[in-house]
Amino acid sequence: MKRTTGAVAITSAAALLLSACGGDSGEETADQGSSAEETAAEDDAAAEDEDAADEEAAGDEAASTEAPVRDENAELVIWSDDVRAPILTEWAEQFGEEYGITTQVQVATDVRQQFKDAANVDQGPDIVVGAHDWLGEFVQNGIVEPVQMSSDTQALFTEDSLEATKYDGQIYGVPYATESLGLIRNTALAPDAPASMEELAAFGNELVDAGDADQAFVTPVSNVGDAYHAFPYLSAYGGGIFGTNSDGGWDPDNVIVGSEESIQGGEKIAWMAEEGLLNVNVDFPTMESLFAEGRTPYMVAGPWAIPNVEGAEIEYAIDPIPDFEDGGETVPFLGVQMFYVAAGAQNPTLAQEFVNTYVTTEDMQLALFEAGQRPPALQSALDTVSADDEDIAAWSAAGEGASPMPNIPAMNAVWQPLGQATSDIVGGSDPAERLEAAQEEIVSNIGR
Repeated sequence: MKRTTGAVAITSAAALLLSACGGDSGEETADQGSSAEETAAEDDAAAEDEDAADEEAAGDEAASTEAPVRDENAELVIWSDDVRAPILTEWAEQFGEEYGITTQVQVATDVRQQFKDAANVDQGPDIVVGAHDWLGEFVQNGIVEPVQMSSDTQALFTEDSLEATKYDGQIYGVPYATESLGLIRNTALAPDAPASMEELAAFGNELVDAGDADQAFVTPVSNVGDAYHAFPYLSAYGGGIFGTNSDGGWDPDNVIVGSEESIQGGEKIAWMAEEGLLNVNVDFPTMESLFAEGRTPYMVAGPWAIPNVEGAEIEYAIDPIPDFEDGGETVPFLGVQMFYVAAGAQNPTLAQEFVNTYVTTEDMQLALFEAGQRPPALQSALDTVSADDEDIAAWSAAGEGASPMPNIPAMNAVWQPLGQATSDIVGGSDPAERLEAAQEEIVSNIGR
């Protein structure tokens, strides 16, 4: 079902404390799948003010690019980025006191790669914190274990966030935060949320014609494309990247980039380009500048774009990405952050206990929210935050019905060819030809 519209003017000074991460989902074409979430988490650290208490809690490791070395004296070791490490340290210490053990939270500057490297030599942590789309690669490498979560505990989470933790029908993590794209609107230029993409195009172009705006709408495209930001339109008619298997999981043997449904979405991308909504000359920094300078009424981006908007003192609202009038429903990707249990955990029972009894509590989810300002995955925590924070309520509404980003290893073969195809379509290439060619390249890259 389509997400509900939730236009919200933001007045809170405590809104999203996230840095702009354009390269996260549009400019790093080699591994854009994780970039929208994993690099966003890294960029959060650069955006947030790091006071003395945070620096002390994170330790000297936060300033080092070297991989952490497992503390041999700790009975439960957790690896995370430096943004969440101070929060996790407090909760790990509580857990240690309760169970009479020594705990250690260590900062990894490249959590994904450093965990893989350490796990291969049995020097990894018991728990690692990261993006859900790492999951397929972790399972393929045999370095994470399913999380033994009861049905009652599963019911505590939002449905989409829990779904993102699954691989081959098994749960491999405890989710704590979600994120997706939305329409960020300059309320001085566009006081009302558009009812459709066509209405957005018409109103935005009226502003351009009147000299009140330079661009009707912006989102990252660039000369190499941005498959992450193009996906909502590509998938609007039932298209996408992969089909599903009998278990409901993503099927790498069923690439649907060149399907009729995806091509229909590609035709909408071409239409958006014709209407002046998409432009290969707009990358993430250009988009940010145009919106921050009040030169465009609409921008499709994620929470990471908000600090720049706030810094420019733009009054804004967050809405779901509009649908198309002919029934096409825009569907953005959903990213989920979660806790994994390492297959090589030295204390797997303690690791399972921590993720099941601590990470699943509202108090801990709220504490993690304060560190990252993303909608919590635990329903009660999301309800609590949304009641007081209009920003989070709006992001939650914008992400309703979003599609969890495929977490299978084959996704690494998708980003570059699909991004380039969408950029070429924006530049005037035939949608069917380019998407069919991208499909062939993706299938070849997967090598199945």
